[in-house]
Amino acid sequence: MRPQVALRLIKGIHTVAWAFFAGCILALPVYAWRGEFDVAAVLVAIVLVEVAIIVVNEWRCPLTNVAERFTDERADNFDIYLPLWLARYNKQIFGSLFALGLLYTLARWSGWM
Repeated sequence: MRPQVALRLIKGIHTVAWAFFAGCILALPVYAWRGEFDVAAVLVAIVLVEVAIIVVNEWRCPLTNVAERFTDERADNFDIYLPLWLARYNKQIFGSLFALGLLYTLARWSGWM
């Protein structure tokens, strides 16, 4: 497979995976608001597995390592179809949203809200 084709394939897979995890993070407070804590718990577990994978991989997605084999480019979005600013601040943005969603979920579950 040509490097350009392989890189496009990896970027596509990476983008779909990112969208899935971002969707889990954004859905978390919605399910908590609805009182569907069983679904919220599954979403938390999914995100925590992804966080563990990233932590074990030295704060990088494993797909980034694969993409590096096919290009010398190293822009923050070289391995994913996201705008540069979002790829650059992805962990900060979605990490914060996950933390807030988790706090909200815990508050709703405990009856505090």
